[in-house]
Amino acid sequence: MFQRITTHPRRRFLLGALAVMALLALPRPALAEDPTAFIEGLGQKALTSLTTPDINQAEREKRVRGLLRTYFDVDTIARFTLGPNWRNATDPQKAEYIKLFEKMIVTTYAQRFSEYSGQELKVGKATKASDRDTVVSSQIIQQDGPPISVEWRVRSKNGQMKVIDVLVEGISMSVTQRSDFSAVIQTGGGIEALLASLRERTGSTN
Repeated sequence: MFQRITTHPRRRFLLGALAVMALLALPRPALAEDPTAFIEGLGQKALTSLTTPDINQAEREKRVRGLLRTYFDVDTIARFTLGPNWRNATDPQKAEYIKLFEKMIVTTYAQRFSEYSGQELKVGKATKASDRDTVVSSQIIQQDGPPISVEWRVRSKNGQMKVIDVLVEGISMSVTQRSDFSAVIQTGGGIEALLASLRERTGSTN
């Protein structure tokens, strides 16, 4: 279904979505304190709860939202992708941005993963990246294509593990999104231009 990623940002983003959703298929009991077990446990039933044909888009989005909030540090990812522009945003702008950012992820991933099936996640070793973070390596095994390298940056926060970034073949999904958002902001409209773009993309109103 997928071709090997080269340099196209949209294709990297879609495979990043695939990798993220592969981790959102299992319930909370699968979690473990060890980063490798955390990733491996979540990946055992990759995609099953999100690609099943007997749920509609609204139900799929509901599942994505709940699992995203449980297993990913959405606030940290959202702040990082806004970059230094976060300091320049007002409190109402920050609140709306985080809300729209989460909605963008949910609607995009739910739509894309209604089309995917058959991929498997093979988890490798964990490497300490900093005092707080660990990177867990893995591969997405495809039925009709070469394996795709995926790395998960996991952080322990308040005693609970959270994914804070996903790297697909060495390309950070957070850094890619940050670059895209920065380009919108730098068109001259500032934070409001980005919010307007996110509203349009998610079908939201101010």
